[in-house]
Amino acid sequence: MAAGANEVGVELLLSGEYEAVFCAVRPPGHHAERDRAMGFCIFNNVAVAAVKALSMGVERVFIVDFDAHHGNGTEHIFYNTPRVFYFSTHQYPFYPGTGSEKENNDHILNVPMREGSGDAEFKSVYSGIFREAVRKFKPQIILVSAGYDLHRDDPLTSLEVTDDGVEFIVREIVNAGRELSVPLLFTLEGGYNLNALRRCSRRTLEVLTESI
Repeated sequence: MAAGANEVGVELLLSGEYEAVFCAVRPPGHHAERDRAMGFCIFNNVAVAAVKALSMGVERVFIVDFDAHHGNGTEHIFYNTPRVFYFSTHQYPFYPGTGSEKENNDHILNVPMREGSGDAEFKSVYSGIFREAVRKFKPQIILVSAGYDLHRDDPLTSLEVTDDGVEFIVREIVNAGRELSVPLLFTLEGGYNLNALRRCSRRTLEVLTESI
């Protein structure tokens, strides 16, 4: 059902009925590989969404992943698929051990973040490196692995991003989509402090509805 929600979301976006969709789903997906579950993830929801978009005629899909953990499954699934760009910020070194800059190619862009990175570091990446990558790739749809475990209150991670920092990241993603007039799909990934998850999800929805 989580993977299917992402397929329906893509269908709604490409029909022109909606400009943005938020899939509030569990379990998360970005660790799941082509042939096995991993790290709380059963099916790779955002990968399913990307394949759905490609099957419906989209030529270029951009996936941005701000979960604190690297989306190894998403990267591996599309590593040899240049029509899908994968951009990830994540705590490194950290579970699952992937996501170094050595893995980058022309459509895979990992930006490892050190333990203790906070708002300033993330703002610099998303206002600079991320926005430039989107402009250069010129996607027709942007898919977002929205992992709120980058929050400083999350019990499983060691990043120091605040509510305001998360909102900044979301705004940069939404503004990138608006700049190119492309639809946006957010799908929930990690987030293990329920209060932080609630606040950040709400801020995301507020930013998305402002853009409509």
